[in-house]
This record gives sequence, structure tokens and C-alpha cells, in this order.
Amino acid sequence: MNIQASRQNQIIKLAILAVGGQGGGVVSDWIVHLAEENGWYAQATSVPGVAQRTGATIYYIEMVPDRGKTPILALMPSPGDVDIVLAAELMEAGRAMMRGLVTPERTTLIASSHRAYAVSEKVVPGDGISDGGQVIETARKTARRFIAADLERIAVRNGSVISASLFGALAASGVLPFSRDGFEATIRSGGKGIEASLRAFHEAFDAALAPVPAAPPEKKPKLSITKGPDQLTARYQDLVLRVKDAMPPEAQEMARAGLAKVVEFQDIAYGEEYLSRLVRISALDHDLGGDGKGRALTREAAKYIANAMAYDDVIRVARIKTQSRRFAQVRKEMRLRDGQLLKLTEFMHPRMEEVCGMLPARLGRYIENRPRLFKAMDRLVNRGRQVRTDSIFWFTILYILGGFSRFRRKLLRHEVEQAHLAHWLGEVERLARGNYDLAVEVLRCRRLIKGYSDTHVRGLSRYDRVLSALPILEGRDDGAEWLRRLREAALKDENGNALEGALKTVESL
Repeated sequence: MNIQASRQNQIIKLAILAVGGQGGGVVSDWIVHLAEENGWYAQATSVPGVAQRTGATIYYIEMVPDRGKTPILALMPSPGDVDIVLAAELMEAGRAMMRGLVTPERTTLIASSHRAYAVSEKVVPGDGISDGGQVIETARKTARRFIAADLERIAVRNGSVISASLFGALAASGVLPFSRDGFEATIRSGGKGIEASLRAFHEAFDAALAPVPAAPPEKKPKLSITKGPDQLTARYQDLVLRVKDAMPPEAQEMARAGLAKVVEFQDIAYGEEYLSRLVRISALDHDLGGDGKGRALTREAAKYIANAMAYDDVIRVARIKTQSRRFAQVRKEMRLRDGQLLKLTEFMHPRMEEVCGMLPARLGRYIENRPRLFKAMDRLVNRGRQVRTDSIFWFTILYILGGFSRFRRKLLRHEVEQAHLAHWLGEVERLARGNYDLAVEVLRCRRLIKGYSDTHVRGLSRYDRVLSALPILEGRDDGAEWLRRLREAALKDENGNALEGALKTVESL
């Protein structure tokens, strides 16, 4: 039992951080009910957040033994003055620490170790996902006691929601002066989903008693292209063997992953094109003494050539939206039960640029080169749509579009992507002969380009802005380091202010 909680006249202060749908209000109500049933006076308030843009809703509870007089209690938590913090997601634990709600002298921090990515993580052009391992290590040092487990997974596994597993972890912590039976009686008084909530409560109780695990290691992608007609499977296996024979050991794993990606995107012949480009880079890498640099040029080329060849277009998006595994994933995430119907609405906003990209190259360029015709047609197609892909009509439309991959090589978008790819690799080969490290960084700049429609346009614009500094950098010994800084600046924020500032610095060199 918590020392402070054992002092019968002391106020216990508890904060719960949870986003919408995580049951923060339910946990708050349960705690108040539990306190009142045990002869305590409890007050609960909440400070709403705006989804995950400004953080979760903070539910705040203060409780004190009921002495027959109404106590004066605070409405909001104060930094350094909280006994217990419950976080329904790992980054909410991080936000609680940033707000000063967690202190090593006083606070017990109970958190779910799973991740629900915030808007601030999703809008970053590059990889904006925060480091969960760093949050866990900080929590170990910042909290008086830190308890963590994947409470979301426990809840889902038991057919409940995270409020039940949070309540179980709180009971296991022993920081409240109430018995486990009292916690369970509180759940039973709810009247809905009692058995599922109790199952989640019991499993979370046991999980909270175990040591806090380290952050899970990054999962490596699985290579799943192993099935198909015998003739195609044999050709694919020949390409896999070619990777082993032609690629240096440092690049083989990435080359196999890249091969699988481009073959899945198009076909076996496209995989042969990928390996031909990669073998050319590998030979150049060897001639330039890349063996002493860990074959960085070949390794990075294996990754980013595959990404460039497997670009996002209407065909790929349509195919993904009609794959059976996607529907299975949606059913799983929605926890669909037997007898329930799933209605799936897609939000689409096509532009005339995407329409032209889907046309034969000559016809697409004909339209693009006539501004009045292009604008007139754009007015017809450039508007938001809500499409029901659970209907036969729209599913069929997208399924047909996904099948256009057999014509992809003749379409305008493919011609544009191939020209851009050829120019990019040409620059890499030219630079590598004079500045190996700079050429490696140019390869890595390809990560700036992703997505389709407006997302692709913004990424391509950042890529062009970053590489506009090459005339200044290619003659400098520290050119690679400066290009890396420019790329990181471009990945840092959505509005591009950091990149523009970095470019001005480079221009002043």
C-alpha cells in the first residue's frame, strides 16, 4: 500500500490521461464509485483535449476520507502534486511527464505500453513516430514507481475496452487503500459487459505485477511472394539466387526485400529491371572502393530504387483497397462479430493530374499541354467523393482500376516516374565518382518522395529544394553532412520553414 494513501487524512490525487473511445470517463466513474463505497469523499473533473492534437482528456480525481464535512478540493492537477497517473497510451505517459505530473518522490505511473499514433506523428513528411523506448526509460527514472503492460491488447483479447484493464492495473499497484474485491464489485455494479470487463481486469492485474518490458524491437518485413504459377515462381526464385550471387553480403537482405516489393508492384520482368539497375550500382560501388565503406552505396540503392520503382499511383491504391486482406484487417480492427454487417466508405479527391497519369502517355501529355482543356476537365473531376467500397458497383470499379497494372508501362505516370528515376540515378553515379558520401546522401533523399496526389507533389517539391543545393555542396568535403542536414530539415515539419532556414545557411557557405 502507498505510504501516503495509508495516512487517513491525506488527500489522494489521481490523474487519468485518455483519448476519445478509451474509456477514461468510465475509469474515472469507477474510481469515484469505489472511493465512495469505502467511505471516502471523492471529486472528479475533466479537462478535454482536442483529439491528439493538444493531447488527451485529463480526468482528475481527488479523494479524502469522509469526515462528515464537505472538503475543498482542486479542479485540476498541479505539477509535482499528483500521487497516481493512469495513461491509456504510452505517449500520454510521456505527455504527463512533460507536464510535470510525474515526480520521483511521489508519483506512481501506470501506463499501457501500446501505441496509438498522434496527428503530430502522422503529418511529419518522414518517419515522425516517437521513440517508445525512450519514454519507458524516462518513466523508470521520473516516476516513484512505474507499471506498464499492453493493456489495450489485454482488453481486446478479452472482448472489453482498455478502461477495464487500466482499472485492473490500478488495483494491482496497491496505491489505493481498497481491496481487490472492492474493485471487482465496482465493475459488477456497472451492468454492461461485466464478464468481459472482469476478464480484462484479472489479466491486467496479473500483467501489472510483472516487470516492465523493454520497448519491442522493430519488426522486419516479411517476404511473402512465394506462391503462384510454377513458371513464374521459378523465375522469381532465379532472381532471388541472382541477388545472392551478384550482391555483396551487406546489401543482400535489403535487395531481397526490394525485389519482393517491385515484383508485387508489377511483375517478374519489373524485378529483372530492378536487379539490373542495382547490379550496375554495385559494380560502380566496387570500383570506387565501396568495400571499405560497408558498401553503403549499394545498400542504400537497394532500398531506395525499390521505393522509387514501386511508386504510389491510382492503380496501386485501387488494388490495395480491394484486397481481401485489407477487408479482413478492417473487420479485425472494428471487432466485427458474426451476423454484423460492415459498411466501408472511402474518401477520395481525384485531380486531373491523376486522370492524365492513368491515360496513355501521348494522350495524357496532349491534355496537359492544353491548359484550357486541362482546366475544364479538372473542374469535372477535382472534388471530394465518398465511395462505398462495400457495394458491388464501387468495388468493381476499383477492382478494374487495380487490374490496369498490365497497362502501366504505357501510361503517362509511369513514363514520368521512369524519367525521374533515370535522372536521379544518373546524378548518383556522377557524384559517386567525385564524392562517394554525397552520392549516398542523394540516394537517401529519395525518402522525401512518397504518396500520391497532393502528398506526392509536396514531397517532390521538398526533394527538388533539397537537391537544389548540390551545385554548392558537391565540391565540399563536408557536402554529404550538409545534404543530410537539409534532408532532416525537410522531414522535420510540414510547412517547410526548417528547410528554408537550412537552405539559407548553405547559401551563405
